[in-house]
Amino acid sequence: RILSLFASSSSFIIHSTAHKATLATAGTLQLLNSNSNTKKMAGPATAVDHTDKTGAFKRVESEHRHIISKENSTYPPEADRYHLHIALACPWACGVLSAVYMKGLDKVISHSVVHPTWGKTKPDDDEDGHHGWVYRKPDEEPMTNPLGHGSFPSDELCQPDTFTGAKTIREFYNQCGDEVGPFTTPVLYDKKTKTIVNNESTEIMRMLNSAFNDLAENPTLDLYPSDVQDQLQQLNDETVYPKVNNGVYMCGFAQSQQGYNEAMANLFDSLDLLEETLSKQRFLGGDVFTWLDLRLFMTLVRFDPVYVTYFKTNKKRLVDYPNLLGFARDVYSKPEVKKVTSMSHIKMHYFTSHPVLNTWGIIPAYNGPDLEVASGREKMSSTL
Repeated sequence: RILSLFASSSSFIIHSTAHKATLATAGTLQLLNSNSNTKKMAGPATAVDHTDKTGAFKRVESEHRHIISKENSTYPPEADRYHLHIALACPWACGVLSAVYMKGLDKVISHSVVHPTWGKTKPDDDEDGHHGWVYRKPDEEPMTNPLGHGSFPSDELCQPDTFTGAKTIREFYNQCGDEVGPFTTPVLYDKKTKTIVNNESTEIMRMLNSAFNDLAENPTLDLYPSDVQDQLQQLNDETVYPKVNNGVYMCGFAQSQQGYNEAMANLFDSLDLLEETLSKQRFLGGDVFTWLDLRLFMTLVRFDPVYVTYFKTNKKRLVDYPNLLGFARDVYSKPEVKKVTSMSHIKMHYFTSHPVLNTWGIIPAYNGPDLEVASGREKMSSTL
């Protein structure tokens, strides 16, 4: 049996394949027989290879990369023009939505929120095996996992897309002319031109930080302070993104023991390094909270309740790192972060959307350490 697993840089897109089995998952369904001849069900085109020859997971870059700025006549910053499609289960999307609230842009940029369980994106096409993000109203009937197991309700956090009327993220991308995908969140949409602006979370967050300052309630908040930006970018590029944010996926999606072992070594070496760094300073950039703290938090908050089990990152837990745990509690205490952190959506997505990894859609009980406990880390900083 072969598993082919893939996640985009902006969210989770996982493709499962099995020997002579029909399993509905996020991308083109592939049925691989014993002699490796591949038959594909009809569905959106996706990246062919998600691992290298060693079985190590490889990530595919986002496709839509326009930038909103005053200098861009096609996409200038304007109130009530742009809309974000969000999955609260997705760490990349949650970071973006937190930035919206921190900058005070929630009255300037609208957003919608998908149901955490993946559903069939072409429900009337029996030949299309694609499952992915779907919109549901809070009072709609519960969903099942892609194999029909379980009962996973909507909640008040689910907000359908009222601007395009799309029932799925795939349908939304298709309306904008993208038939290929991957169909990821977060994705920033221009309601005026009816086009996708950007679906790369790091670029969206940068735009939120500065492009809309004339419209923001908190224009002086700078998540990218110039005096530490070079240091933070290096830390992100060398450690946080490749070995932690992406590192957990490299563990969970590895198709060989070698790939898994290498990813695990990189992940926990990096967590050890970050634990040491955060023993001496409140945030990754020192006293000031930045975009990189937000990005690291979104992985840490999912670590014990999901990744330790689901991605087999079980060498240590977050609770075994006192400074990382304190850091996570510190960041969680920010109202704009707490507001977008839904453990229900996080756990429901992972454990119900990928039947090749969790056939019956059973959701484990543990929610991770209590993040409401005061961290006391404000004593480390001169800037509250």
